[in-house]
Amino acid sequence: MSGIAEAQRWVAAKQKEIVIERTLNLPVELAWRAWTEPETFKKWWGPKDFKCPYSSIDLKPGGKYLHCMRSSLGERFWSTGHYNEIVPYKKLVFTDSFSDNQGNIIPADDLNLPGKWPMMLLISISFESAGDTTRMILRHEGIPSELSGECIMGWNQSFDKMEAIAAW
Repeated sequence: MSGIAEAQRWVAAKQKEIVIERTLNLPVELAWRAWTEPETFKKWWGPKDFKCPYSSIDLKPGGKYLHCMRSSLGERFWSTGHYNEIVPYKKLVFTDSFSDNQGNIIPADDLNLPGKWPMMLLISISFESAGDTTRMILRHEGIPSELSGECIMGWNQSFDKMEAIAAW
């Protein structure tokens, strides 16, 4: 086995796919809008003490997004990606990368994040309508295993905020 193949196998072993299944107290139309409309996205994106001051979404295959998450300390974390698959009210698949405020992809090392992060991750979200609720399944591929717990917690805190949209 070549050194490159061995290194790739080691990195793959250190990464994991996060899967979160959640029934949201939101109709599927509102859950979809939460992911696809910038003004709605800004209301929920980020863990508990984070805000989203900026969101741009070009919702079409190959379209780009750019989001900013701001911590309570004022730190800004930008992310960008491209939409691979869009099935309205059913499925979203898109790439996910850390970026600067112009949408240029940067390595996670620039943010001093632990673990070996790929330059590009993949997120898949499926939506299933159940009347006034939505069963949502999120898959986030490429998270370093040492941060998977924090990522799961962050996603769930974000989804708690998403559910609060119904009260707005």
